[in-house]
Amino acid sequence: MTNVVVLIKHVPDYAAEWKLSDDDYTLDRAAVDGIIDEINERAVEEALQIKEANGGEVTVLSAGPAQAADAIRKALSMGADKAIHIQDDAVHGSDAVQTAYLLATALGTVEGVELVIAGNESSDGRAGAVPAMIAEYLDLPHLTHLRKLEIDGDVLRGERETDDGIFNVEAGLPAIVSVNEKINEPRFPSFKGIMAAKKKTPEVLTVADLGIEDGVVGVANSGSSVTGVTPKPPRAAGERVTDEGDGGVKVVEYLAGQKII
Repeated sequence: MTNVVVLIKHVPDYAAEWKLSDDDYTLDRAAVDGIIDEINERAVEEALQIKEANGGEVTVLSAGPAQAADAIRKALSMGADKAIHIQDDAVHGSDAVQTAYLLATALGTVEGVELVIAGNESSDGRAGAVPAMIAEYLDLPHLTHLRKLEIDGDVLRGERETDDGIFNVEAGLPAIVSVNEKINEPRFPSFKGIMAAKKKTPEVLTVADLGIEDGVVGVANSGSSVTGVTPKPPRAAGERVTDEGDGGVKVVEYLAGQKII
């Protein structure tokens, strides 16, 4: 049996126009509808496949505002067994290091965890380092950017995809992994799964519940911050090229002038 925890995140809808708040320049999550990050759906799918092959249970863990419950419900409707929601205003504005510490602390409260699965990076933060940071906090081996994953007893094997090629990697359990978009195609929640999810009540925790002192997480103690923001300029009119027999030459001259060629 393999007990898996999947890290999921509630992110702004990709199709919407994002904005930063006027006071602390953090992402204004209330200004746009949110969804479960697509890469997290693939992480949940991988955990469910592992459960179907090896037994055990799947728990999803998320840190975020009340709206993050939507992402949790999506994961539960896909087939996850349990959910933990860290919901606390003190988490607002946390950077990657603080987020990793928060999630690592929460993982320490879950009994019998053998594998933690995350996406390789979130679509809003794109730090791409949180899974490795969590592994460092928990002193666990970590395999990142996997496009293939399999468990053989107490050994975890995977294919890591990088710009330099594909590498075969392995580690002993317990471990933490991150997956890329090639790992699988996530299932659609069935009607049965949607109805079952309504009966599952996520465990809601605060920073205090995790024993984390005031000020350790949150925007006030973040190691990185945005000090200002400038709206992007309005789109300018394009340059029209009239073909009078020399249109190709004019296009080449324009591209050369823009240093495109």
